[in-house]
Parts: sequence; structure tokens; C-alpha cells
Amino acid sequence: MRRYLFFVNQPYSYSILRPLQDEIRRRGDEAAWFVAGCSTAPLRADEQHLKTVREVMDYKADATFVPGDWVPYFFPGIKVEVFHGMARNKRGHSSEDESDHYRIRGWFDLYCTQAASDTAKFQELAEQHQHFAVAHTGWPKLDPLLSQPHEGRRHRAEGDLPVIFYASTFSRAVTSAPALVDKIAELAASGRWKFIVTLHPKMDPSVVQHYRRLKGDNLRFVESDEDLLPILPEADVMLCDTSSIMFEFMFLDRPVVTFRTRMPGPYLIDVDRVEELEPALEKALEYPDPLMSAARNLCDDLHSFRDGCSSARVLDAVDDFLTRKKAGLRSKPLNLLRKARVRWRLHRELKLFNDGH
Repeated sequence: MRRYLFFVNQPYSYSILRPLQDEIRRRGDEAAWFVAGCSTAPLRADEQHLKTVREVMDYKADATFVPGDWVPYFFPGIKVEVFHGMARNKRGHSSEDESDHYRIRGWFDLYCTQAASDTAKFQELAEQHQHFAVAHTGWPKLDPLLSQPHEGRRHRAEGDLPVIFYASTFSRAVTSAPALVDKIAELAASGRWKFIVTLHPKMDPSVVQHYRRLKGDNLRFVESDEDLLPILPEADVMLCDTSSIMFEFMFLDRPVVTFRTRMPGPYLIDVDRVEELEPALEKALEYPDPLMSAARNLCDDLHSFRDGCSSARVLDAVDDFLTRKKAGLRSKPLNLLRKARVRWRLHRELKLFNDGH
């Protein structure tokens, strides 16, 4: 029986890792969670929670799965990068942000990639560094979405209002949340639309509170630590800015409207002015063929698999690494300064959480 550890540092990690947990349990293996830097409230009663570093060391996992860019290097077992989003969410910001997606920090033994282009880039880096391996597996988070049939347009009974899922990123340079709060309030109050609203966990708390106060018959506010994936199919259209969740929504074969996005393209309807928002939503409800075709092509570029079996491929890749690939790799660089910083960061984030901040 193999043991696996999930390293959680952000609320969005739960929905990325749970499909892996399901597959691990299906195989008769065991998984545990270690959380540093965010709330443990989303953990369920049947999920094993390791609360201290000592418990992690005693657990002796064969592999630790990480949907982020760092992990305590001294944890037992190999470290597996499964990513917190798709590669496209790094484009459109700046060349520095894009290169950060491919930055090799020396923490990971195995990178589990989602698209052919990503795989090729990481494979080049693997050949250059020779201390990690790459497997083209797909993204576990999408398994629940892709394993269920979705036929594009959501069925609406006569008289049902169209539902807009609004999600916004937190960066002040790109977030649409402050600019759209009054317009979303107006549209929800008009009786023509329903909204589901969620904001990034790092969003300005005052902005979050403003949206929370809009809750009513036509606006549902979803907290950032809730699993959003099961909620996405409830919407007809997504309204977004530069958050990678819009690409997840596209896998439902449904349209996306953005406000001043940094990632424009034929796969979405982008507007620059608030008064253009409602006409854009109305256009999206028509599911224009060029828009939907471009979105489907983008999804093919972002994620190679549509079978909902990426978690199984990730676990198979771990088995292959442990039995075959691990022996042929070089040792990782010492990175003494980075290692000291990781220890300090882990100590700080555990202390912040334990102190209730």
C-alpha cells in the first residue's frame, strides 16, 4: 500500500487534490493532508489531517502532491508538481509571469503536465537539469468536470433567468471587482439576470464585504474556500477578468465574457466599458459559432485529455517514476539559501495559522 501526502497552502488546493484522493482510495492506498498558510475548515471528517511536521515525518509518504510553487524539501518521499492552474493563466500579464510557470526551483522530482506544449517545454528543462522527470497526465482538478456529460447550453425552463457566474482575480492591476460591483448589483436587481459570485481568496476584504452585502434572490455569494467546480454547471455564462477559472468554465462548452482582460482572444467576448457589459452577456447567450469554436480549440491546446482520468495518469506516473525513472536522475542542487527560506516560510505560515491570523 502506498501513502501519499497533500501539501495545501491555498484554499484552491482542495479541489485540485480531491480527485487524486478519490483515485488513491479506489486503488486501496492512503492519503493524508498537511495544511500551512490557509484554513483547514474545508477538510472533511473522513480526511486524515496531519497537524505537525513531526506527524508528516512519521507518516513517511511515498509522494507529496503540490498544486503550488514550493514544498518543504525535507518531507519524506518524492515531490510532485500538479500545478494550481493551466499554463494560459500565466500569459498576458508579462513575460516574467509566463517564465515563472516554467521556473525550476529545485523542489520537485516529477512535473505532471496538462498540454502537449507544456510537456515539451518541461521536457526540454528536464534534459537540461537532469534532476527531475516529466509526465503528460492532465490536470486532476478537471476529472469531475470531464467525467460528466455536459451538452453545452444549460437547459432552462420557461421563465428561468439566465445565470451568470462572476469570478475575479485579486491583483489590483487586473481585477474587475471594484469596477463592476455597482453594475452587477444593478443587473441582479433588474430581475433580468441571476448571479453566482465568487472572489479570489486574496481579494481586498473591503471589496469582498461589498459583494457579500449584495446577496439576495438573484445573487448568490460563494466563499473562496468552497469547491467551485460543482457550481460551474449551474451557470449559462461566465463573467471574468484575468482569472484562470474562465478556462475551466470553457470545458463546459459555454461562453465567457471578460472585462478588460489581459488575455484577449477570439475565445471570449471582452469589453472595456461598464455600459457594454449587459449587451455582451446577451450576445454570449446566443452561443455564437465563431466564439464557441475558438473556445473549443483553446481547450484542446490547454488540456490534452477529455476522459476525466488525469488522476489515474498522475498516480501511474508516480509509480513509473519510483520504479524506473528515479534511479537515473542526478541529485538536486544544494540551494542552501532557498532551503533556509523554505524552513522560515513554513514556520511563519504555521505560526500565523496557529495564532488565528
